Amino acid sequence: MAPRVVSLVPSLTEAVAVSVPGALVGATDWCTHPAGLDVARVGGTKNPDVERILALAPDLVVANEEENRAPDLAALRAAGVEVLVTEVRSVEQGFAELARTLTACGAGSRPAWLVEAERVWAELPVPSVRRTAVVPVWRRPWMVLGRDTFAGDVLARLGVDHLWAGHAERYPRVARAELVAAAPDLVVLPDEPYRFTPDDGPDAFPGLPCAFVGGRHLTWYGPSLAEAPRVLAGALRAARR
Repeated sequence: MAPRVVSLVPSLTEAVAVSVPGALVGATDWCTHPAGLDVARVGGTKNPDVERILALAPDLVVANEEENRAPDLAALRAAGVEVLVTEVRSVEQGFAELARTLTACGAGSRPAWLVEAERVWAELPVPSVRRTAVVPVWRRPWMVLGRDTFAGDVLARLGVDHLWAGHAERYPRVARAELVAAAPDLVVLPDEPYRFTPDDGPDAFPGLPCAFVGGRHLTWYGPSLAEAPRVLAGALRAARR
């Protein structure tokens, strides 16, 4: 019998829901996949309702060291709930943490989508051309990808080197003028956590090609990993001024 699981991470919610049907009893308000997911909602990733989670009597809560706050996880542990916390800063680490999480949630073997995703990324050809980029994740203030991020590793494998990869912070605040002055080959604009659009983002980078990418393919570690290289490569090729 699968454990009762509450997920506080959208990508893990999708992974558990499609791999261990019936295990998931709760998820955050931001857990949008799979479509039509019918479980109790327990608030946001940064402000989950601990009492509501406890009322669901979960055997396990799955979380992430970046997306969730330590005090909330400590409160759950103090109430006697087992909490599994993932750390994902590279594609390989994503695969390892997915396998660990799904096993804890009752999966008897690696699901087909995970096997396929591992194959796709392992067979990805070495890019013949490399481009530089800035990758904003927030506006007002401007914040970009910095060191040791999953999204940065994903882009690097696709031939895109973001210019703040060596910064001391993982998501540094950088003035727009400094981003423009860095003269990247392109600007990668995801639709989450800030929803950049053709009308909100490119205006700040006049003359620079902008690539619009889905956050689910750039930052989620779950079933979307199997199609992420193809989808992201297409979006990067379509970068326009």
